[in-house]
Amino acid sequence: MRRWWPLVALAAAQFVMVLDQSVMNVSISTLVDDFDTTVPTIQAVITLYCLVMAMFMLTGAKIGDIVGRRRAFVAGLVIYGCGSAVTAVAQSVATLALGWSILEGAGAALVLPALAALVAGNFEGRERKAAFAVIGGVGGAGIAVGPILGGWATTALTWRVVFAGEVVLVLLILLMTRMLADAGRSGPAPRLDVLGAVLSATGLGTIVLGTLQSSSWGWVRPKNPPVEPFGFAPTLFVIAFGGVLLWAFTGWQRHREKTGRDPLVHLGLMGLPPLRAGVVGLLTQNLILMGVFFVIPLYLQLVLGLDALETGIRMLPASAAMFVMAAAGSRLSSRYPVRSIVRTGLVIAVVAVLALLATVRPDLAGTVFAVSMALLGVGMGLVVSQLGNVVQSSVDASGRSEAGGLQYTGCQLGSSLGVALVGAIVLAGLTGVFVSNIRADDRIAPEVSAQVGVAVESGLDFVATDRIRTAAQEAGLDRAAAEALVDDYQDAQIQSLKAGLLAAALLALVSLMFTRELPHATPSSAGTGAGAAAEP
Repeated sequence: MRRWWPLVALAAAQFVMVLDQSVMNVSISTLVDDFDTTVPTIQAVITLYCLVMAMFMLTGAKIGDIVGRRRAFVAGLVIYGCGSAVTAVAQSVATLALGWSILEGAGAALVLPALAALVAGNFEGRERKAAFAVIGGVGGAGIAVGPILGGWATTALTWRVVFAGEVVLVLLILLMTRMLADAGRSGPAPRLDVLGAVLSATGLGTIVLGTLQSSSWGWVRPKNPPVEPFGFAPTLFVIAFGGVLLWAFTGWQRHREKTGRDPLVHLGLMGLPPLRAGVVGLLTQNLILMGVFFVIPLYLQLVLGLDALETGIRMLPASAAMFVMAAAGSRLSSRYPVRSIVRTGLVIAVVAVLALLATVRPDLAGTVFAVSMALLGVGMGLVVSQLGNVVQSSVDASGRSEAGGLQYTGCQLGSSLGVALVGAIVLAGLTGVFVSNIRADDRIAPEVSAQVGVAVESGLDFVATDRIRTAAQEAGLDRAAAEALVDDYQDAQIQSLKAGLLAAALLALVSLMFTRELPHATPSSAGTGAGAAAEP
């Protein structure tokens, strides 16, 4: 039993890292009220948290190579704990973003690559496969506990209690780190590629920024952007600029390797088919999951009027099923090929999201909704249970930090893009459908329809229908016209949420194309690992 204590410390760290995302999703409406802000602003803060992790994950992995994985793990926990403390006392959106999005995101960027390397370094063979399954299961547990814990704390006390509790958990993990053996490293310590770190971070950040702002800037036709290059919305230009920066990053990495200097990441790692497929799989899995987990709380809280605790309870079937299936993953991989398990999970996820789409309506379809959420958890749990071990088993000890950096970059880039992309689709759809509805509604006078269309042209916030009713009455509309506006807005809410879920289902279908390179040998002939170890 003593040899598993290092796993307790690592699993606890994984739990804390995952907890934040699922806690805050059920508290969106409360955060909007507490900070007197809007849903897009909170969407941006959530996205920024995932984005900071994605931007600096490769840098965090390289720092782990330089100073040692255990030291990077401890330093990241300290930064993360400070961020949780700042978040717990935040009195403004700026302070919330500083503590939660920036400090916690930067801390996690050090912790997570080191965590992956430490799991691989402290365990071998079947124990390693079991350890990665436990880490995946604990990640599922964080997603499972998060909505309930966040919902209870937000409803009964305050969401700030969760972050104060995280400070305590971080302190306990720091006490347990003395039981961790550092992951081995061959050769001398590398040097940090500063330019590469800047190029990768700004490239990823620019792409996500463009995606996030697409709902307010527009994709092609400008809505309300700060600039209009050549008369178009800047969205695609910003995303393209991010792509150019990443292209420059890859060129710089090849240049450093050719000249014998340490790159930020050895691009040869992405030439390993299992590792490449694992990273892409983790990106798409998190994109789908976080996209759905952004849409569902909006539906439950702002359409149905449920509080944070009730929202957490309704989301529990997905979280619990994901925890169970992620924990069972190591047993399944001893009987079935990894590729078959991942493909089965993605197909189940598509079915689940389409079933959820059918349940989004003005009244809750309780049983069907719960079954659909449970199916989503089963599908996502099957996927996540396999991919961490695939990535880490594709490299030897010298490549584990970089592989961990790529692994968690994929995870967090998927999470940030999921919230940004699906959120942008929902908000853009809300505005478009609402304007179309009021123009076609005979109960609303043409002059009123025109005025409303102009007022919401630059974008419409996702709010409870009572606020629309109040705003219409304050604008001097009669009762019939006000109720017509409310009906049209509620229909726009439903249609836009369905569009967001449909996008998530399509993304899950597309991701099936990227599973070809996953290990597909039967366990009896696959040997001891998910793929052959390779030098970076």
